[in-house]
Amino acid sequence: MKPRIVFFNRSYWPDSEATGQLLTRLSETLAADYEVEVVAGWPNHTQVDVTADQLKSPEKNGVRITRLRHTNFGKHSIAGRLCNLITFTLMAAWYGLRMRRPDVVIAQTDPFFLPLLGRVLKWWHKCRLICYLQDIYPDIAIAVGKARENWLTGLLRRWLFNAYRKADLVIVLGEDMFERCVQHGVPQSSLQIVENWADCQQVYPVKENNPFRLAQNMDDKFVVMYSGNLGLSHQLEPVIEAAAAFRDNSRILFLFVGEGAQKARLQQLVAEQELQNVRFLSYQPREKLAESLSAADLQLVSILPEAVGCVMPSKIYGVLASGTAMLTICPSDCEIARMIEEEHLGTVCDGTEAETLAPQLVQAIQMYLDQPELAATQGERGRELCVARYDFPILAERFSGLMAQLTIKPTTDNSLANKPSASPLQKPTEVH
Repeated sequence: MKPRIVFFNRSYWPDSEATGQLLTRLSETLAADYEVEVVAGWPNHTQVDVTADQLKSPEKNGVRITRLRHTNFGKHSIAGRLCNLITFTLMAAWYGLRMRRPDVVIAQTDPFFLPLLGRVLKWWHKCRLICYLQDIYPDIAIAVGKARENWLTGLLRRWLFNAYRKADLVIVLGEDMFERCVQHGVPQSSLQIVENWADCQQVYPVKENNPFRLAQNMDDKFVVMYSGNLGLSHQLEPVIEAAAAFRDNSRILFLFVGEGAQKARLQQLVAEQELQNVRFLSYQPREKLAESLSAADLQLVSILPEAVGCVMPSKIYGVLASGTAMLTICPSDCEIARMIEEEHLGTVCDGTEAETLAPQLVQAIQMYLDQPELAATQGERGRELCVARYDFPILAERFSGLMAQLTIKPTTDNSLANKPSASPLQKPTEVH
C-alpha cells in the first residue's frame, strides 16, 4: 500500500497563483509513488478560465482534491481577507480531524495558520508533519507594512516557530530563510532547502521572431520587463523613476506584466509623469510564458531589504529558464545577489540605498544598451544554470527523497538527524 500524504494549502489547480501552480505540479508527480490528497480552497481572484466543473472535480492526474467551502471576499478588504483566512483554517481543521489517518501531513503557508493546524494533526493522527514554508510569518507581514511588531505578532511568531520546532521536517526555499529559522530556534537537523523551480520544457528561450514581441509591437525595442506579482514585498517605484530618466529614448520600453497591490500606484505615477515608455499588461496564459518572459532583454527582480529571509521570489527560476539576464533590486549581501554575481547572471542594484536606487538602475540599463551582447551572454548562462540546478525533475527528486526518508521507517525522533542526508546547506554541483 502506498504511503498516504495530505497537503494543506488554500491555492491549488485551477488557481493561477504561484503557490497553487507549484503545488499542483509537485503533488501530481508524487502521486506516482504516494497516495496524495490536497485539501484546498477557492481561488482568491475571479478567473475567466476557471469553470465550476473544475472546482468540483474530486480528482486530477492521480491526486484527490478536497475543496473546502469558505468565505471568499476580495483581497482589498482587510476584514474580508481575515474572514477568508479564519474560515478556511476552521474548515481545514474540521476536515483534518475527521479524515482518514495520513502517514504525512504537509502544511504550507496559505494561510499562515496551517502549520499550527499541522501540529494538532500530527498529535491527533500520530503521523509525520512537514512544514513547507513559502513565506515566514508574521515577519513578512511586518516587512511589507501589513502588521506591526507588538504583543500579538510576537505571540503568533512564538506559536508558529514552536510548530516548526515540533515538525519532523521544515522545508524552506533558500539560505536566508534557513538562517532566519535557525535564529528562531528551529534545529538545523530538521531544516532542508528545496528551492522552487522552473519547468525547462515549458519555459525556454524564444529570442528570435518572438510572437509576443511582435503582437505587442515592440520588436524594435529594448525591453525591460517586470513579470509577476506586483506585491508589497518588491521595490518597484524606483523603476518608474528610471523610466522617467529614459523618457526621451524611444528605443527603450518598460513593461509590467502581472497584477498586485502596487499596480494602481505604479499606473498613477506613470500617468502623473505622462510617461509613454511604460506599459502594463495582465498575467499572460501559462502556455505563453516562454514567449512573454523571453520577450525581455532584461528581466527585473526585486525584494525589499526587510523581506529578505521571509520569502524567496519564485519568478527567478522562470527568468533563468527563459535565458534572460536579470536586473535585480536587493541587498548586496543576500543570497539572490550572491547567486547573480557568482554565476554572472545579471546586475545587482543595492536596494538598501533607496536614494541612489533609481540612478543605479539608470546606469545599469544604459550599460546593457551600450553592450547588448552582455545581456545575451548572461541570459545563456542563466539557462544553463537552470537546466543543471533548478529544473523541475531535479527539485521533485530532492523533495521525493526527503519524503522517502520520512515514510520508509517511522522513528521516535522528530527530525532527520539520524538518517542519511546531505547537509541542509549543501549546494548541487557547480556548473562550469
